[in-house]
Amino acid sequence: MSRYWSPIVSKLQPYVAGEQPRIPGLVKLNTNENPYGPSPTALEAIRQAADDRLRLYPDPAATELRQTIAARHGLTAEEVFVGNGSDEVLAHAFQALLKHERPLLYPDVTYSFYPTYSLLYGVETVEVSVYDRFQIRLADYDRPCGAIIIANPNAPTGIGLPLADIEALIAAHPDAVVAIDEAYIDFGGDSAIPLICKYPNLLVVQTLSKSRSLAGLRVGFALGRRELIEALERVKDSFNSYPLDRLAQVAATAAIKDEAWFETCRKMLIASRDGLVRELEALDFEVLPSQANFVFAKHESQSGAALQAALRERGVLVRHFAKPRISEFLRISIGTDEECARLVSAFKEILSA
Repeated sequence: MSRYWSPIVSKLQPYVAGEQPRIPGLVKLNTNENPYGPSPTALEAIRQAADDRLRLYPDPAATELRQTIAARHGLTAEEVFVGNGSDEVLAHAFQALLKHERPLLYPDVTYSFYPTYSLLYGVETVEVSVYDRFQIRLADYDRPCGAIIIANPNAPTGIGLPLADIEALIAAHPDAVVAIDEAYIDFGGDSAIPLICKYPNLLVVQTLSKSRSLAGLRVGFALGRRELIEALERVKDSFNSYPLDRLAQVAATAAIKDEAWFETCRKMLIASRDGLVRELEALDFEVLPSQANFVFAKHESQSGAALQAALRERGVLVRHFAKPRISEFLRISIGTDEECARLVSAFKEILSA
């Protein structure tokens, strides 16, 4: 520990991102990136905006982007907040909306940035255990709390809650913010966005990294009633008044408008996921039901760590979490059909040996 550190630094347990190797020829299925590229109109928007205007600061309010997001979801721009990826949006939410005298509730198996942010911002938390096959049980959240955050579909399991359950959870806690993190919602889940008009305590967070293939630009957003969005804006403007650069704003706007590209790529990925599940089950893997762009699977005969290492030797990267309850599982991002075929071939070779 450095003597120059602030006291909080030594207590932090930073989030560990998926490996980003620069080794040619790898099948990279470890970070949930979309195997299909961004919308061609988004790429053209970047080319058009990469000119002398880069000497100027971008629009601090990201007005056109917020208007585009709002129009797609039947909201107003004042009900939209944007930031550098959904991780930054979530960070602002932890500070602005999720820190109260009573604890924040979230599942004990979920996105590992939640405990990281809780520790960083001094948020008291209670981790609520998931039950059989990692399902979230609403009755377990029937307790006093300051706020609730749930990833739907959940990460790293990929399991989604039906919209009726989400609504029941929001309705049961009218005095607490319920944040629904929908990073993977476009791959099979039902978004909670239509509930915003009914519930002033609902915040929905999404990202353009997954279904819009813009992980490299870092664009995320939150939707909710004006009271919630204003809280996020007050934190943002006390931290960074220009969170989204000019290129990110124009590309994100174009990507959202290109509905046809979005639908085509989304459907291809879902089809590849369903095919991969069938292939894995034929190899005696247990695969949890996924509504995300990844699957969570384990094999009876080999540990998750051993399988990950064996796959890496064969040029295939997947994600393994050395954590209680999930250490035997692998999280496998959905690639192209060719990449999935190479994964399955590697598994067959490993298991036959």
